[in-house]
Amino acid sequence: MDNQKNMSTQQQLHLKVSESLSTPADDSLFKKLRRESCEKPVIYIGAGTCGFGAGAGKTLEAVKSYVQSKNIDAEIVEVGCIGLCSAEPLMDVQLPGSNRISFQHQTHDKVETTLDAIFKLELPAHENILGQFEGDERAWEGVAHINEHPFFRQQKRLVLKNCGLVDPINIDEYISRGGYTSFLSTIENHQSLEVCDLIEDSGLRGRGGGGFPTGRKWKFAYHTQSDQKYLICNADEGDPGAFMDRAVIEGDPHRLIEGMAIAAYGIGASKSYIYIRAEYPLAIERLDVALQQARDYGLLGKNIFGSGIDFDIKVKMGAGAFVCGEETALINSIEGKRGMPRPRPPFPAAEGLFSKPTIINNVETLSSIPEIMLGGVEAFKNIGTDQSKGTKVFALSGKVAQTGLVEVPMGTTIREVIFDIAGGIPNGKKFKSVQIGGPSGGCITEANLDIKIEYESLLKIGAMMGSGGLVVMDEDTCMVDVAKFFMDFIQRESCGKCIPCREGTKRMLEILESITHKPVDESQNEALERFKGIMQLEKLAKVINETSLCGLGQTAPNPVMSTLKWFRNEYEAHIFDRKCPANVCTELRTFTIDVDMCTGCTICAKKCPTDAIIGSRKAPHFVVDDKCIACGTCYDVCKFDAITIS
Repeated sequence: MDNQKNMSTQQQLHLKVSESLSTPADDSLFKKLRRESCEKPVIYIGAGTCGFGAGAGKTLEAVKSYVQSKNIDAEIVEVGCIGLCSAEPLMDVQLPGSNRISFQHQTHDKVETTLDAIFKLELPAHENILGQFEGDERAWEGVAHINEHPFFRQQKRLVLKNCGLVDPINIDEYISRGGYTSFLSTIENHQSLEVCDLIEDSGLRGRGGGGFPTGRKWKFAYHTQSDQKYLICNADEGDPGAFMDRAVIEGDPHRLIEGMAIAAYGIGASKSYIYIRAEYPLAIERLDVALQQARDYGLLGKNIFGSGIDFDIKVKMGAGAFVCGEETALINSIEGKRGMPRPRPPFPAAEGLFSKPTIINNVETLSSIPEIMLGGVEAFKNIGTDQSKGTKVFALSGKVAQTGLVEVPMGTTIREVIFDIAGGIPNGKKFKSVQIGGPSGGCITEANLDIKIEYESLLKIGAMMGSGGLVVMDEDTCMVDVAKFFMDFIQRESCGKCIPCREGTKRMLEILESITHKPVDESQNEALERFKGIMQLEKLAKVINETSLCGLGQTAPNPVMSTLKWFRNEYEAHIFDRKCPANVCTELRTFTIDVDMCTGCTICAKKCPTDAIIGSRKAPHFVVDDKCIACGTCYDVCKFDAITIS
């Protein structure tokens, strides 16, 4: 015990690994844990939620069956998502003496062919090679390094650096890559206020949407006197198209835990909560395992590594209410109350959870902390722009060639993310817009594609960083329909506490619905009310923005105002011409049969649910507009391209 007291905290950490593995914790052990080389084949399966959704579960079973049937002594490792979700299922293979090589679209039926070739030190005939990882072992001839892949080439991975590479529930692997060294070094060499100063000096700003300086926020709680302080990790990502938090926790939960431990030490908190939606069962499962491992290693609990510091983390599952992403509503939920925002001030940093000083940061913010404390403030400050430092993680979805999770330096342009990293718009379609920041954000048009990813620049064009969802839309997207989708989402998710948000969003949704639906026997007064409603949109938006209680309500009109600003012509087409230029709003579509193309096969008439198509067999057919409900069935079943939409 006396010898252990004289050890540095890092030496004690290495001793923990040694005791866990019953092996001396020398450099060769850590190289083995980092898998710089291997003594037997290792097969990695991308086992995140996105991977399982693409069939990784069947791929995993096929791999297990293959090695068993061939009597191969191989290690099978389930890793998180590397980020390229559109390439799932992913399977990597590392043979003794060879670099790790990655294969995309590895459905269960391709496993045998791939492994048969690889175990012969040959490349499979199919075109599903993603790339090989850099290493000191034998390189696969003709296979590019994975970092040269267009999806990864421009990325700067700090938060995501381990995702897809390590076993997320193996604490020894995390430690071998420098994990928890940052935390132990921090509590050994810095006072709490110094930590707040360093984070403030780094320029790290909240990655949850508002972009408030993290270190300055911590200081509010640090300087508030209290017998108990709390730290909360907000992992309740509810934005449509956002999955950053889920992927980070599934792929590298120990990074989040370490970041929380440093943050808690900085503000003087001994208790913490991770508020995560119950719809993330895999993330919760891996988080629970990682937390128990950290406790077993003495990294959480009482008197951590003899420092006199106490700190532990509890997982609190939310029920999926979007409003609980707002920090005061989240606090109410943890306290067992209905998730509704509280008036501010007092702010949570002064009076938060259980009326004690509380700091709330999101997953990405907290996962950035270990890199800052280990790599140094200056290294972090050298990434990004003058006002926005470091990197930002984005979830790319929608009409792009390669969907997934990317991490880029601040200052990267939206154009680079969509066209260089994500591969642009598929099927030769034209780019129309990208929704950034979720329901609270706004649209970025082609004219603004070269805008830099930084907080101030995005605000200037009516958008915001938000948590990091990027939903890309092409020419076939109706922007009025997009606004209606987000307004419907916001209206349903409103907590209902304040009238402007509860009633105002409902009225805005009604107005949008009125211009996307075909009027039936519309009277003059009804038409007048419809036009008047459109004229009230901007006024309604202003009232909601200025009088709603919380940030979610205040930003609720953003999708409507953004689309109205940049795509007013589409609104006018819906209002004046009763047409949807993108032919998305079904009730505004008109179907016409070209008599020269129609063969009178009668298929369309037979399939029409309202008998709106008339005509004799082998003679041209016609659509009765008054009976047509614009369902599009006739268009889908016509084999002669005789039906057009206008």
